[in-house]
Amino acid sequence: MRTLLPALALLAPLPALAQEDHSMHDMSAMPAEPTPQDHAAMGHAMPGMDADRPMPMMRMGGSDHAAGGSGTALLPQADGPMRGVMLGHGDWMVMAHGYVWGVYTDQGGKRGSDEAFVESMAMLSATRDWGGTSLQLRAMGSLEPAMGQRGYPNLFASGETANGVALVDRQHPHDLFMELSARVDTQVAPGTKLFVYGGPVAEPALGPSAFMHRRSARYFALSPIAHHWFDSSHITYGVVTGGVQAGRVQLEGSWFNGREPDEHRWDVDRIKLDSWSVRASWSPTDRWVAQVSTGRLKSPEVTHAGEDEQRTTASLHYSTGKVSAMVAYAAKHRLPGPVLSAFTAEANWDLTSRHSLFGRVENVANDELFPDHDDPLHDRKFRVTRFEGGYAYRIPLAHQTELALGGSVAAYAKPSALDAAYGKAPVSYTLFARLALGR
Repeated sequence: MRTLLPALALLAPLPALAQEDHSMHDMSAMPAEPTPQDHAAMGHAMPGMDADRPMPMMRMGGSDHAAGGSGTALLPQADGPMRGVMLGHGDWMVMAHGYVWGVYTDQGGKRGSDEAFVESMAMLSATRDWGGTSLQLRAMGSLEPAMGQRGYPNLFASGETANGVALVDRQHPHDLFMELSARVDTQVAPGTKLFVYGGPVAEPALGPSAFMHRRSARYFALSPIAHHWFDSSHITYGVVTGGVQAGRVQLEGSWFNGREPDEHRWDVDRIKLDSWSVRASWSPTDRWVAQVSTGRLKSPEVTHAGEDEQRTTASLHYSTGKVSAMVAYAAKHRLPGPVLSAFTAEANWDLTSRHSLFGRVENVANDELFPDHDDPLHDRKFRVTRFEGGYAYRIPLAHQTELALGGSVAAYAKPSALDAAYGKAPVSYTLFARLALGR
């Protein structure tokens, strides 16, 4: 079993940033109703700040009508802004956020395997305002490369490679550098602002907010099997995005690197701009956010060298603060090649301050389950549905830290042609302990 120490080392410096107080699974994970810690964050002075000037709430992107998710994506305002340990330093507001997961999973069936592993993320952001203009700097990192290029077991997941071999039924680890970006917002009229975002490691305007940033996916220890349909571009080496927010509408476009990160997770990949995307987001009320997006990606998958992709997504997010949910559709059209679609519906329900239920249904058309060219099922498209549900017991700790203990069970619906490889009715289960800084 892998040790927690490497991931804990990544988070160790963070609590020193402040005394009090936005999946990586939880960037906007606080309920809309204020807690005592929220009042402390908003009303108590911090070191380096005027005692009579209340500390503002950290806003990671977002707008006056929606919360910020990953990159420039929006989430419902009712989810609340990102929370973390905050420190005022002169005119700058600095925030630290992060998590460590200790996970054990048994993926069941003939092709499933069991393994214990650690997931981790640490984030620092710094924001400064100059009247109607603001600057935000973000840095995120992970020690997940320490688990090895093959990542962890995840039945029916596919995408990318390890040691030159296609990964199937496994999820690759995140890179050491998950984000190194900057964002500038300028108000040009009442209720209207322009923004520019990007950096050497950032996320283009394509798809919904990445799964580890959605509150609806807060306690899922494993990535969705539809990850490469919706949000695999959340770590992109080279992004420039420009957009406008006008009332409850956001329009934006990106120029970015279409190739997904390579299997060498410790370094920075080649930075280039060869792909584009556009996205429109609308928050009709504080509880809803809808987005539609499309992009042309230059040779995104190393396993499909020379094939470009047109990726189109649509999603609808809903939140009351206690309940957060998303439904989404994506289609990736390989050029040349087939159109592969995916559907996702997920939700998290905080029953009380201690008890949470969560669930997800995914339906994916996948033609990468048999990468061996000599296999008779090679390149055949199979539609697989994954049903997963779970429970988390939440333990609030000091300094905006939370420990969650829980688990989930997953079952699958698949064509009978897959029975010989996967078994007739595989069942998976996952247990976890999640320590998060910034609830």
